[in-house]
Amino acid sequence: MNSQQTHHQSRKLRIAIVGAGVAGCIVARHLAQRQDVELTCLERVARDDHSEAGTGLNIGPNAIKLLRAHDPALADAVQAASLPWKSWRTSLTDGTELFSLPLSQVADNDGVRIRWSELYRVLREGAGDAVRYGVTIRDMARQPDGRCRIRYEADGASCTLDDIDLLIGADGRYSDTRRALSGAPAMRQVGVAIFRLLVPDTSGGLIDDYEQWFNGPHRLLAFRVPPGHIYMAGTFPLADGNEIVADDKSAEALRRYYTPAHGAAGAQAAWLTETLCAHVDQIHWARLQETEAGYLDADAPILYLGDAAHGMVPTLGQGATQAIEDGCVAAGLIAQRLAAGSINVREWLDAFDATRAERIRFVMDFSLEASDTLFAGADPVAGSLKKMQPPFQEKLRRLYRDVAPAGAAS
Repeated sequence: MNSQQTHHQSRKLRIAIVGAGVAGCIVARHLAQRQDVELTCLERVARDDHSEAGTGLNIGPNAIKLLRAHDPALADAVQAASLPWKSWRTSLTDGTELFSLPLSQVADNDGVRIRWSELYRVLREGAGDAVRYGVTIRDMARQPDGRCRIRYEADGASCTLDDIDLLIGADGRYSDTRRALSGAPAMRQVGVAIFRLLVPDTSGGLIDDYEQWFNGPHRLLAFRVPPGHIYMAGTFPLADGNEIVADDKSAEALRRYYTPAHGAAGAQAAWLTETLCAHVDQIHWARLQETEAGYLDADAPILYLGDAAHGMVPTLGQGATQAIEDGCVAAGLIAQRLAAGSINVREWLDAFDATRAERIRFVMDFSLEASDTLFAGADPVAGSLKKMQPPFQEKLRRLYRDVAPAGAAS
């Protein structure tokens, strides 16, 4: 037994989580219940501040399957705030259907459609008083013994949290924790713009479950979310330089991108396009990109979760989905190891990486593969039909059904 293990045994294990997003809340909810853990979870926004979450998302069947196995009550709460995701339909913007896939053919259960703000509300309520809100972190550093220290301000007071046995960075794609302690991960642009918008549902029933519409490589995506809204997103290839120029964000450009060259748009695509143009000043813009995946720091007891560990392209809706998988596996594995008497944090981290690294690499690669119809010169008809062939369908089954081993999430 090494000296650090002996030191650990003399007190509770000190675990700090930076970020009360998807993964952070799931882990905080479970570690806060343990008598052998001293938990601190720090979040920069106020308790009820979901101002950055004014969009919607689809959560894959794989996350719901694992969350239900890990935490049935939390799964019930998420599903109560959402609508079921049962199908994936793809058409051209003129209304020509390319495929319609019931998820029951490739998954063991439905996914869900939910507003980001509602997902945050449910998860943060689930974490209860485990989270400290309104925190400003001033400094994060490694101590001489390899553990970490955080200096922060909260409620007008300056605080120091030192001797952190395990630091969990769950603070998003542009993680300050990862940048400060392990260095910024490599980031790669893939040459595609993406925009998002959430509006009240005035479609008259035109939009419901998850659908996509293509006009060449220009794609629209939309679905209904509670309490009565439509989430819509769109992508189009970027010219050289991978920058979104001002003209791309205009109503004129959006009409041009999604109006068929020959003939009229179908009723759904026409409603989406006109709604986008009417709310063009409210659209959130970004670019599809990937960050280098990495859960661990080889030299410190740090675990990165969610987008802090693996920023991926959103084509298959696996961003929040994989954050849920991360959170369930991390919380379950830590609880399992503590119950077995293990206080070797490095062994925990290696076990987590062994469970998750291959899985996340598959998900990221598959998400990029599924983006083939979004690139310049893509043929959406051929690309969409390819997604109905056995190789792609088998990968979907692996994605939606092959969640973490039960032992890691027990």
